[in-house]
Parts: sequence; structure tokens; C-alpha cells
Amino acid sequence: MHILDDLAFRGLVHQATDLEGLREQLNTGTVKLYAGFDPTAESLHIGHLLPVLTLRRFQQAGHVPFALVGGATGMIGDPTGRSEERPYNTQDTVEQWTSSIRSQLSRFLDFDHPERAARVFNNYDWFRSMNVIEFLRDTGIRFTVNYMLAKETVQSRLPLGISFTEMSYMLLQAYDFRFLHQEYGCSLQIGGSDQWGNITAGLELISRTDGGEAFGLTMPLIMKSDGTKFGKTAGGAIWLDPAKTSPYQFYQFWLQTDDADVIRFLKYFTFLSKADIERLEQTVRSAPEQREAQSVLARELTLLVHGEEALAGAVRVSEALFRGNVDTLTSDDLADVARSIPTVQLAESSLNIVELLVAAGAASSKRQAREDVQSGAVALNGTKARDANQLVAAADALFGRYVLAKVGKKKYVMAVFGG
Repeated sequence: MHILDDLAFRGLVHQATDLEGLREQLNTGTVKLYAGFDPTAESLHIGHLLPVLTLRRFQQAGHVPFALVGGATGMIGDPTGRSEERPYNTQDTVEQWTSSIRSQLSRFLDFDHPERAARVFNNYDWFRSMNVIEFLRDTGIRFTVNYMLAKETVQSRLPLGISFTEMSYMLLQAYDFRFLHQEYGCSLQIGGSDQWGNITAGLELISRTDGGEAFGLTMPLIMKSDGTKFGKTAGGAIWLDPAKTSPYQFYQFWLQTDDADVIRFLKYFTFLSKADIERLEQTVRSAPEQREAQSVLARELTLLVHGEEALAGAVRVSEALFRGNVDTLTSDDLADVARSIPTVQLAESSLNIVELLVAAGAASSKRQAREDVQSGAVALNGTKARDANQLVAAADALFGRYVLAKVGKKKYVMAVFGG
């Protein structure tokens, strides 16, 4: 399947400047393309996966992907989608985050391919030696204030106020595209639909300076079918760094995908074939209780992001919890679970089971907790609890630290002893 047809099947084409012209260039030879990633944290999160994996799709189709980490633009902050100015980070912090993100990108792109090796750039490398007069005379002069004010990003901020610094972000990103186009022959920029204004500003700068063919393509911003923001949980963002979001948490996030979203996410985030996805779509309709599509989604993404060993561990933990075989879990497994569910830290055996369930939010009241215990709906470390006054004791904890309470079929909370 042609790369543009594959993207269209997956719902990954939201806006494009000239699809037919882009198709012709893709058919003619190798295209160099890029996506930008500002270091606003020490790790990428799953919201970044769409542009990263789209770069990977282009590489697999025979083209050359560039990943641009914004060491310079990250010190300014993109006003897109923001109701207020981003807090500014120090140069040292941005440099540390830039290095971390560059390392993460290497998991997804092939930097050693003999013909179409990916490259990572840092825009601080070309902005660091540029003075403000040079930038204003060469780049600022190409844009009118009227043009910048017409951009949706700026329009949405005008009632609240937008600084000149934030407005300049558009020009910095435009210069990035021009630089990569001029120096490396990069003719396509991709990004989320919220980046459309910045991408078209880059095309405008190229047309007014060097000329030559250049294209822009955006992917949709991802929302869940219930209207809530994708990639957020009660515990915060789902990160690609396993130290911030464990493989088990990561696996569980995808496993809990709603039926209404799972096929769309399989198209967006996996490299499964059209036939495989259509088969899973049929399964969602005919046997939704099996949740096969969710299982495939969770396995594919955890394998892609964290590797085989981490996937095996996430599956082992998930199956042990589902079956109630908690005695098969290792100390590291339980520490992983503790990061993923409500926990109560205990220094000694000071709570009974009812108090634990209430403190961890597994029961709305002591009365409800007692009823759950008395009905046999509660298990401690895999053993049914019958006495509501039973103390949660360190002596009974797994590895001397963990007491895992299961309420019903799916709800878990944990008491953790010690530091």
C-alpha cells in the first residue's frame, strides 16, 4: 500500500498543503521529512507517539526521517493550546531533557540503515550562533504582524494576552523548516493538527526565500470517544520512560481501552496490516467480551516501546492479578503494582482490613467495607478475608512489605510497609 493510502486508511491525514504534489514527489524518489519535539519534560509521553510512529512509517516506506529536538524552541515554549505562558526552564534543564529525548527517539527510528538512516537534530545548534539583528533582518522581515495575528494559535490567546516571546515561536519553527530544507533537502514537515499554523509559516518562509517544493501534513489530535483527553489518567500522563510509567502501567493503560476507541488506536499506533485490523474490528462487534483487540493493542505497544522482556513481565503480572495468584509475583513485580494502584503507607500493623479499604478508597464507608468482607468479596494476598477486624500485618506481608487487597473482580489497593 502506498504510504499516503496507508496513512489515509489509518485516519492519520488531517490536513495537507498539496497531497497530489506530495504523492508525486514520494513516487519520484526518496523524500526527507521531519517532525519536531520540544523538550518540555525529561521524557516523551504517548501523545508524542503519533508523529514518532508516522516518521517510522515513512522510513519503512523508503524515505528518510529527521527528528528535530527543540533545544532552542524548548526554551521559549509553544503557545499552541495554552491558555497561559509556559514556565521557562533553565538552559541546563533543557539540555538534559534534550539529551534524554534524543535517546528515546532512537528506539523507534533506524539510525543505521545504509540508504535511509534517520537523523536527530537539535535546533539550538543553529540558533546558538545567530544574533537577534540577523534573525530579524533575515526571518522577521518575511512576515507581517497581520499574518501572525491571523493564526489561530495567536487568535486564541489575544483576549488573555500573548507575549512577543511566544509570538516569536512561530518564526523560530519556520526557520527550522527552512534550515532543514536548505541544508539537508528536507521537503516535508509533519505534526499534530495544532501545529498547522507553525508548519504553514515554515512553508511561507521557504517560498519567500529559497523557493523549491515543500509540503506540510498534519495528523489529528487524539481524543477519546467519551470526549476526554487521550493519554491522561488519574495519576497523570503516560510516559515512555519506564521509570516514570512502568511497563505494567503502560500495558494496563492500553488494555483498558474502550471498545469505541480500540480499532482507531490500533490503526494509529500499531503496524498491523489492514486485514488484521479489519479482523479485530469484526471481533469487537461479534465478541466484545473477549477484548481481543485490547489485548493485541496492549501487547503491540508495550513490545514496541519497552521490548520483549518488559512485555513478558507486564503480561505475567496482569495474569497473576487476574487469577489471584499473587504468590507468583516477585518483589519487583509488587513494587511495580504499587506504583499503579492506590496504596497506603504503613510503619506498623496499625490498620484493620476495613480501615485499609476506606483509607485506600476501595470502599466508600466502613459499613460498605464490612459488607464487602462479610460477603467474601475481599482477598488479602490471594486469600479470602472473613474477619472485618483482621489487622493488616507486616508479618503477613509478601517480602515483608506488600499486602495486596482485591475487592471484587478488578479493584486493587495495597498496603506498603517500610520506606
